[in-house]
Amino acid sequence: MDPLSILEPAATRVRDPLSGRSVWLAGLIQDARIDGDTLRFVLAVKKEHGADDRQRLREALLRNLAEKGWTGEIVCTIRVEGVAAAGAPATAASAHDHGHGHTHGAPPAPARDAIKGMSGPGMQPHGGPITKAMPDGVKRIIAVTSGKGGVGKSTVATNLAVALAKLGHKVGLLDADIYGPSLPLMMNLHGKPVGNDKKQIVPIPSHGVRCMSIGLLVDEKEPVIWRGPMVMGVVNQFFKEVDWSDCEWLIVDLPPGTGDAQLTMIQGVPISGGVVVTTPQPVALLDAVRGLEMFRKLDVPILGVVENMSWYDLPGGGKAYPFGEGGGARLATEYGVPLLGQVPLKESIRAGGDAGRPAVLDGEGVFLSIAQKVAKLV
Repeated sequence: MDPLSILEPAATRVRDPLSGRSVWLAGLIQDARIDGDTLRFVLAVKKEHGADDRQRLREALLRNLAEKGWTGEIVCTIRVEGVAAAGAPATAASAHDHGHGHTHGAPPAPARDAIKGMSGPGMQPHGGPITKAMPDGVKRIIAVTSGKGGVGKSTVATNLAVALAKLGHKVGLLDADIYGPSLPLMMNLHGKPVGNDKKQIVPIPSHGVRCMSIGLLVDEKEPVIWRGPMVMGVVNQFFKEVDWSDCEWLIVDLPPGTGDAQLTMIQGVPISGGVVVTTPQPVALLDAVRGLEMFRKLDVPILGVVENMSWYDLPGGGKAYPFGEGGGARLATEYGVPLLGQVPLKESIRAGGDAGRPAVLDGEGVFLSIAQKVAKLV
């Protein structure tokens, strides 16, 4: 039995008072496992969580697990985030609940993550603290990544944005791929953005979505030949100097890989969740793993995996799997996250992107389903 499938329904109903998200999406549920009839997991709280907060969260989780039908024993360890000097234990406490609230000694401090130590959220490249700030007017930011180019990440991002707009939400779409912007073509955008009286850039609307891309500011044939600091500066400007007011959702189409643009964004703004796009074959899955690990190491809640180009329908019936079968599902299972959807290989989806008319507008239901799952998770 998968312990995450038991914990997820219970934990998504418990709100973290610090982040405002569920404890599931805030990443507070860790190290879950089942030993016989005992469900064990760690509630990894921060030092800012007071004793009352920790107790309320633990009691809410235990109550929800019982309501969801778990009848076995529960061992909930409360681990308080802390920083230890070399050789010293981290500040931590644990509470093991067997229905009687027993408290035992502190668990050992988790091993230090060298990547987080160098470049985790809250750290500048040279170790100074930074502060995350949500762009004015934005309620939620969803980052769409792939780790590899050519797997349809922009197709998923544009259709996700348009699908959320069709569901009645106010949506913005940011193309953070500075070197290879595709948003102007895929969303049928024309003209240059203008400024408002607050000296902000006004996004260009299309299909009910407000859009911004470096492709709207430079000639479509002009290469962007910039070093990392310039890319990082533009990404920051896209959040701070663009009028995203009254956006319930801001969908960010990240460039492939795990470089400067991704790190700048994740360090600078609070990400509500990340979506990883892959195709079924092993070479794409290998790069998708890097995208998943980037989100995990930088404490971005992973909403799930979208498998693109999963199959194509044969003229006489049946399906063909040119890129293999089931890779996205295996990746989602390995990381304990949902498989949000499998997108078939269809000429209409490709043609919609080339024509600037995302396929969800013409009834491609898989994207609407993905959008509904993302909205429910966040």
